[in-house]
Formats: sequence, C-alpha cells, structure tokens
Amino acid sequence: MVREQYTTTTEGTTIERPENKYVYKIGIYGWRKRCLYLFVLLLLIILLVNFGLTIWILKVMWFSPTGMGHLRVTKDGLRLEGESEFLFPLYVKEIHSRVDSSLLLQSTQNVTVNARNSEGNVTGRLKVGPKMVEVQSQQFQIKSKEGKPLFTVDEEEAVVGTGRLRVTGPEGAIFEHSVETPLVRADPFQELRLESPTRSLSMDAPKGVHIKAHAGKIEALSQMDITFHSSDGMLVLDAETVCLPKLVQGTQGPASSSQRLYEICVCPDGKLYRSVAGVDTTCHENSHVCH
Repeated sequence: MVREQYTTTTEGTTIERPENKYVYKIGIYGWRKRCLYLFVLLLLIILLVNFGLTIWILKVMWFSPTGMGHLRVTKDGLRLEGESEFLFPLYVKEIHSRVDSSLLLQSTQNVTVNARNSEGNVTGRLKVGPKMVEVQSQQFQIKSKEGKPLFTVDEEEAVVGTGRLRVTGPEGAIFEHSVETPLVRADPFQELRLESPTRSLSMDAPKGVHIKAHAGKIEALSQMDITFHSSDGMLVLDAETVCLPKLVQGTQGPASSSQRLYEICVCPDGKLYRSVAGVDTTCHENSHVCH
C-alpha cells in the first residue's frame, strides 16, 4: 500500500522532500508491445485481403445495382440472359422466353416439370427422358393456338378434336376395344382394311352403315359366318351383276334344259342354293339341300 503524507509549513521554511523509493511506469513495454504491434499488423493484412477478395468476387460475378451477371432484377421478376445451368431443383411460377427467341430446356439425364398443390403434393408431372416422354396428370390436353382442344385424354376416354385423324403407319391402328367415329376412309388409291385376327368384327350405327368403294372392289372374308342382319328393313343387293360362285346347286333338271338358267332358292334356316330353272319353280324338287 502506498502511503501519502501531507506537511504544513510557513512562509520561508524549507523542507526537504523525501526521496521516492518506488517508480511506476505506465504503458506496454518489451515483448508484449511487440506482440501487440504484430497482432495489429496481422489484422490489417487480413482486412486488406478480405477487401481485395470482395472486390474480386464483385468483379467476377458481375454484381451491379440491377442484378448479377446475366441475371437482372426487374419489376416483373428475374430476367436471365444466355444459357444457365441449375444444379438443384428450380421453383418458379412462370418461365417464358423473349419474343424473338425460343425457350430451350435440356439435361444430360431427363427434364422433369412438377406441379404441386398448397400441401406440397405433386398434382401433375411432365418427364422427358432419353427414351420416353411421360405425363402424369388427371387429364392431358393439347390445344391449338386459338384455344380449341385438339386431343384430350383422361381415365375414361380419349377425344380427338380435329376434323380428321390420320394414321400413316404400315400396320395401321390397333384398338383393343370399340371405336366410335362417323367415317373411316383410306387415302386415295390406297386400300382400306378392317380386320379382327382372333375375334369378331361388328359395325353398328343408329341410322345405317354405308360401305363404298369408288374405284375398286369390296371383299368380306371370314373363317366362319358372315351375317347381315336388319331388324326392321330389307337387304338390298343393287348391282349390274351379283355373283355367288360357290352357291350349292340342287339336283340337275331334265336333260332338255340346256339354257343354263337357274333360280335362287332359300331354305327355312336362310341357306341359299340354286336350282335349274323350269317353267315352274323347281325349288321344292331340290329342297333336300336344306336337310
């Protein structure tokens, strides 16, 4: 403890001051001072390096008051010029290109576009892969530039909204179930073939079925029976010549009948056969064909 003494004297009296035995030096001296200066110098060097790196990053990344590099911040959103590469998923509300250029999305694996609801669940997905384009949604629709539906597909049906559906494949079109259409037509000078290799083929219409061949012939081939049925009407064969080359013939008539004239007879079950024509009908004479 430092002790201080105070002495009172009168004018003209000389008092000798006591010698200071203890001297206190204020400040940092020696190796501490050198370490402090070295630490301050090191902080200054780090500050200069950080400042230089910051300037370099701003220069390389093209930072500006309006954006970064080719990325510009506008009142409508973000505008990106040139080509860009995204390493992670991109979440946006709308993507569109400039008026004078197209929008290109490409990837080395696949391009996937997802639509999510408010809960984060995927409600629609478009996946473009190296071998297949996959669409997952409740309904898939293609529209024209006027907004008219051209093609619509859902779980119940597929609707073609165009005036004509053209199939150009050499094998045609294969349908596992029924097809509803007002017209089936081949290209000019091409054959139209409707066939069912393992099952039956039926054509139904509420107002009639019309089969026309303007520049060729019509063939109906079947391994079993071919049935023409009309519930309310008749079957009309309107042609210059009606040929039934394999029609069963009844017993030959008299030898004097050499005019090669025949009449068509019908069995009770609808079977047709021919009989040599005579003065009167000869169907009853050859009715054994029906048995």
